[in-house]
Amino acid sequence: MIARAERAQALTSTLSDDEVVDRVRAGEIGLFEILMRRYNERLYRVARSILRDEREAEDVMQDAYVRAYAHLDQYRGEARFSTWLTKIGVYEAMARARRRGRFVGLDHAAAARPRECIERAAANPEDEAGNRELRAVLDEAIDALPESHRTVFVLRELEGLDTAQTAECLEISPESVRVRLHRARALLRREVDRRIGAQTRDLYAFHLRRCDRVVEGAFAKIERLYGPFRY
Repeated sequence: MIARAERAQALTSTLSDDEVVDRVRAGEIGLFEILMRRYNERLYRVARSILRDEREAEDVMQDAYVRAYAHLDQYRGEARFSTWLTKIGVYEAMARARRRGRFVGLDHAAAARPRECIERAAANPEDEAGNRELRAVLDEAIDALPESHRTVFVLRELEGLDTAQTAECLEISPESVRVRLHRARALLRREVDRRIGAQTRDLYAFHLRRCDRVVEGAFAKIERLYGPFRY
């Protein structure tokens, strides 16, 4: 696992998404890890925003990666790979939410910008203690948002997508994005408006241990379905 992770980290800064896809299609299936680690945090946050459950979000991520791998030949490059991949994750999360009877209504959702799944430096203990209560309030307040508003908020405020990118990912109009974000902020404003921004980017943190777990689980499923992979 360590050797594979190190190889993925070494290659990830030099290969574009489309280059990785082409090489995976050509048989270097192990390179699929680059894409998983590149987009793990985004898929986790979006799945978590829909399901409000960490373990279920991880399960959905693994299923999304297996489905993406199975249908990689259908990726034509007409949209960014990040959008194509994350939509698969969103559809998987929405399907699970429907089965659990928690689906309230989302048009379509999500996409991602490239981000490496790396372990964050440990927070200063004093700072962490000072922010713990705030983070708990933020978690609860965001989880209480309607699904459609929560997903827009996660994409715009936590993941940093602009209005046009969010609209493209959700397949809604830019105006709808602005309206939903405005409403989400209004619902949160009483408790968190003063601190919205940098503090919220630590929410739904996706650390290396969880990243490794998802990657290993996804690869295990792919190998069971399609046989051993090679680099």
